[in-house]
Amino acid sequence: MLLKVKALRLLAGRPIAILHEETARYFNLHAGERVRIKRYGKKKEIVAPADLTGGKTMLNKDEIALSQEIIKALNLRSREIVEISIALTPLSVSYIHKKLNNQALTFTEIYSIISDIVHNELTEAEVAFFVSSVYLHGMNIEEIISMTKAMVKTGCKLKIDKPIIIDKHGIGGIEGNRTTPIVTSIIAAAIDKLKLKAVMPKTSSRAITSAAGTADVIETIAEVEFSIDEIKKIIKKTNTCLVWGGSLGLAPADDKIIRVERILSLDPEAQLIASILSKKLSVNATHVLLDISYGKDAKLKSRIGAVLLKRKFEKIALALNLNMKIILTDGSQPVGNGIGTNLEMRDVIAVLQQNKDRPLDLEKRSLSLASELLAFVINKPKKEAEKITKGILVSQQAFKKFEQIITAQKGSLENLKNKLYLGKFKQDIKADKTGTIKEISNKKMSYIARITGSPADHGAGIFLHKHLHDKVKKKQKIFTIYAETREKLNYAQKIAERIKPMIVK
Repeated sequence: MLLKVKALRLLAGRPIAILHEETARYFNLHAGERVRIKRYGKKKEIVAPADLTGGKTMLNKDEIALSQEIIKALNLRSREIVEISIALTPLSVSYIHKKLNNQALTFTEIYSIISDIVHNELTEAEVAFFVSSVYLHGMNIEEIISMTKAMVKTGCKLKIDKPIIIDKHGIGGIEGNRTTPIVTSIIAAAIDKLKLKAVMPKTSSRAITSAAGTADVIETIAEVEFSIDEIKKIIKKTNTCLVWGGSLGLAPADDKIIRVERILSLDPEAQLIASILSKKLSVNATHVLLDISYGKDAKLKSRIGAVLLKRKFEKIALALNLNMKIILTDGSQPVGNGIGTNLEMRDVIAVLQQNKDRPLDLEKRSLSLASELLAFVINKPKKEAEKITKGILVSQQAFKKFEQIITAQKGSLENLKNKLYLGKFKQDIKADKTGTIKEISNKKMSYIARITGSPADHGAGIFLHKHLHDKVKKKQKIFTIYAETREKLNYAQKIAERIKPMIVK
């Protein structure tokens, strides 16, 4: 069938087509089922789930409304003619059913699912079923290796002509843990200082289940979305970058899966492993440091669980010929003072500038990670690396490198007070008794911070006045909630009072 294009100013993050209900009836098409769309007389086509509309409020029977993702991909203009046909259900859906029934998948089956995710052949609901099946039943080692390889194979690669490609990653789940910008700046400065033939192309994620991801935080003062060619130029200037990996086409299935995980608030272990390793393989990393945090309210509750995950990572990395060093760290509480994009960037800059009121726990953790990573790269004891990394931080060489990175990414450290504003509505939460802080829940703090509007509202979030084991007096401030609207603040305050993310005993 031939239909006229009605271009929508809709950026959905995925292709979306809207048909008149009478046109859908002609095809015997139901909402959510797929259609194939291509320019009249052309070969390139896109598969998209169909939504329906009735009457003449939006569409005539001879029209089809298309999201910008389809308009750009097919280079369409409004009123142009497109060919529409029914798209059959992909074979990969049967493989998702197989996984839902707790059966192991082959590489071919996993590759089919991942490829169809990349090419938008699967609906969001079908991807959600895949994520849920992996969450419920897990994957064996061979399946995880297959998923990692499939993610790499269906994406682009960042090829840099250097013998040493350095990378660092954390498994997440610890609020405010914004070590990456600090570690990256220290390592990039160390590359200059030691004249290493190395680079650190740091790609990061946006928030999945947390209040902010590294990419969200960097975006408060610089751009994070670049093409591969642009990133190569940034790296040539600075030895590194701090960009969002989702804009590069590196393991693109991962970012599409993450979008669904964010909706479901799920982060399956198998997907976590494949996600991390596929991104490292896509940048051809030669030295990767992985930080696995554990604690009562972290992703991993116990050291035993962290050790088991460490062994699994090591086994899979070895099978994929990836040189990886894994360390276990404390995840019993948030790191730093801020939770939320602007608050976390304030912490990062305070550490890099060596301000008196900087969060020392964030500094200590960042220095430890940077030292582990540098020692790994130069093959020296950690104590020797510590002298170098601490000297770079204290002398503000790391801050100068950070400023260089931000400038290269079309940002600036000028007018930081205005850029890193805090929400104009705030509420201090006070201790209900005199005692000691016995517990700070990462999950509860994250939940409250997201209610305030983080990461979308940059001024929203939580500032921690107290940390684990600190002594407090009754009515003393323990944390402050910030929001950009009164409604969000009131709701966050009610939730905070109900779930009590910080316990005083």
